[in-house]
Amino acid sequence: MIPISILDLSPIAEGSDAAQSFRNSLDLARHGERWAYRRFWLAEHHGLPGIASAATAVLIGHVAAGTSSIRVGAGGIMLPNHSPLVIAEQFGTLESLFPGRIDLGLGRAPGSDPATARALRRNLASAADEFPQDVLELMDYFSSAPTQAVRATPGTGLNVPIWILGSSLFGAQLAAALGLPYAFASHFAPAQMIQAIALYRSTFRPSAQLDKPYVMLGYNVLAADTDEEAQFRASSMQQAFVNLRSGRPSRLPPPVDNYLNRIGTAERALLDQVLSCAAIGSPETVAIQMQTFIDRTGADELMIASQIFDHAARLRSYEIAAAVHAAPPAGKDPG
Repeated sequence: MIPISILDLSPIAEGSDAAQSFRNSLDLARHGERWAYRRFWLAEHHGLPGIASAATAVLIGHVAAGTSSIRVGAGGIMLPNHSPLVIAEQFGTLESLFPGRIDLGLGRAPGSDPATARALRRNLASAADEFPQDVLELMDYFSSAPTQAVRATPGTGLNVPIWILGSSLFGAQLAAALGLPYAFASHFAPAQMIQAIALYRSTFRPSAQLDKPYVMLGYNVLAADTDEEAQFRASSMQQAFVNLRSGRPSRLPPPVDNYLNRIGTAERALLDQVLSCAAIGSPETVAIQMQTFIDRTGADELMIASQIFDHAARLRSYEIAAAVHAAPPAGKDPG
C-alpha cells in the first residue's frame, strides 16, 4: 500500500474568511494525522480571493505546531517569487523548530498573475529561466559544506527534503537530473502526466537524497456516503475552477445541484480534462477509481486534494479516502 497525503490550499469559502480557513486547515491536519496520512502540504498562491495560504511558511509553522507526527511542508513554494537564501532561512527555521517533519516542494510557476508577480518585486523576464540555478543555490545553503560565502542561519547542514513540483516535462527533467523526488500536479493539469512520469523515471540519476525515482501524483478525491452527495459536493470545486479559468477567481462557492448540466460545452470539456485524475463518489466508487489510477500510473504516493465547501463534509471526504485506501482490494486476503 502506497502512502497518501493531503494537499490543502486553505480555501476561503463564500461567507467565511481567512481566519476560519486557518482553523479549518489545522483541524484537517489533526484529523489527517489520526487517519495515517503521511504529509500535509500547503501551496503558495497570491492574489486569489479563495486561497489563504499565501504566506506558506508561516502557515506551515502554525500547522506543525498544532500536530505531532505528520510531515508538514510546501507543495509548493514558488521559487521565482523569492531569493533562495530567504527560503533556506525560512525552512531552516521550520526544520529547527520541528525536526524531521518539514518538506520543501519547489515550483517554477509564479503562482499568480503578472500584476501580482510584479508586486512581489521579482524579475519576471528571468525568474523562471533561473529556476534550476536557484534550486542548486538553495540546496547548497542546506549542505554541510556550502560553497557560497553567505550562510543560511538557520539552514546550513539541516536535512530538509527538497522536491521538484511540476505540470510539464521541464520539472521531470530537472528532478531526474538532480536526483530529487518529483511531484506532478495531475490534480489540475494532467495532460502530460504519463509522459512526465516516464521521462523522470528513465533519466533519473541517484543522489545523496534519493537512490531511486520517487513519484508523487496530485489526485482529486471528493468522497461522500453516496455517489449523489459526492457529485453535489464536487460542484464547489468545479465552479471555482471554471471561475478561475474564465478570469473570475472567486471564493469557494457553495455546492449546487446538477452543475455539470448547467454549463456549456467549453466549460464541460475543461472540467472533463481536469477531472480525468479524480475520484468522485461513494466509498465503493472511490476505492475502485483510486486503485485504478494507482495501477495505471505506478505512483509511489498520492497527494490528495479535496476542495469541498462544508468543512465537516471535507473531513468526511478525507476520512473515506483514508479508509478505502487502507482496506485490502476486494477479493484479496489481507494476510
